[in-house]
Amino acid sequence: MSVRRASHANSWYSGSASQLDRELSSWLSVVAPLPTPARAVICPHAGYSYSGPTAAYSFRQIDPNTVKTIFILGPSHHVRLSGCAVSQCVSYKTPIGDLTINRDINKELLDTGKFEFMSIDADEDEHSIEMQLPYIAKVMEPARGNFTIVPVMVGSLSPSSEAKYGKIFAKYLKDPSVCFVISSDFCHWGDRFHYTHYDSTQGEIHQSIKALDHAGMEIIERMDPQGFTAYLNQFGNTICGRHPIGVFLNMVAEIRPGLTNGHTMDLKFLKYAQSSQVRNPRDSSVSYASAAFVMN
Repeated sequence: MSVRRASHANSWYSGSASQLDRELSSWLSVVAPLPTPARAVICPHAGYSYSGPTAAYSFRQIDPNTVKTIFILGPSHHVRLSGCAVSQCVSYKTPIGDLTINRDINKELLDTGKFEFMSIDADEDEHSIEMQLPYIAKVMEPARGNFTIVPVMVGSLSPSSEAKYGKIFAKYLKDPSVCFVISSDFCHWGDRFHYTHYDSTQGEIHQSIKALDHAGMEIIERMDPQGFTAYLNQFGNTICGRHPIGVFLNMVAEIRPGLTNGHTMDLKFLKYAQSSQVRNPRDSSVSYASAAFVMN
């Protein structure tokens, strides 16, 4: 069985173990943990020089003392995929430690008939999953050797398919030893992204982008899968992880009716940033946001 190499090291993030560890430590050190550890997080997946500080706000909320399994749901950027796919590999390399894949859960998912294997090439090409790996290795350092990961590539799903996959994953979300990492950047704005929505009533272009993103983030915080679909249909916001987010919102919708009295769930965005503040229509930017989902 294959080991996935750290194919984006030395380009999207440092391939030097010592430098990478220093960077991750510095970003995590300025973030305070929430009173309750996260059962799921939404994290950006751009190069660390752009999104690393923002991603720290979500990864700081993962508790290595309780988490045994981490699902990573990342959108497919390079291959056409109408469903979801799991990795053929046994482990993923990072400069600061390798991560073991939970092949038992992979088999459970494949046995549903709703999953396929991604090719090794597709696996190594996909940055939306890889960019979460060094952070996972870092925050889970105290539990090294005692946890596993389940990388899942999420294709272009219909709302009904997002609901079906949400039902499949819901049983894992119920387990307090499981954490989900939902990989997504937010608005990709500019001609090179073929998206130039601008509401001049918000002020500068970057302020319009922020307002647009925050409208979507508020719907996500309400954990409203139908509302999120309607928002995307209305504005076409180029949120690249919209399908992983949609699957996650459907997981929550599946387990919410079963909550017993006194038990609550909450999803909050903790940090928002943009790669640049666009003022000129010829410029471009990508937005980054980090969120944590907790259950009490």
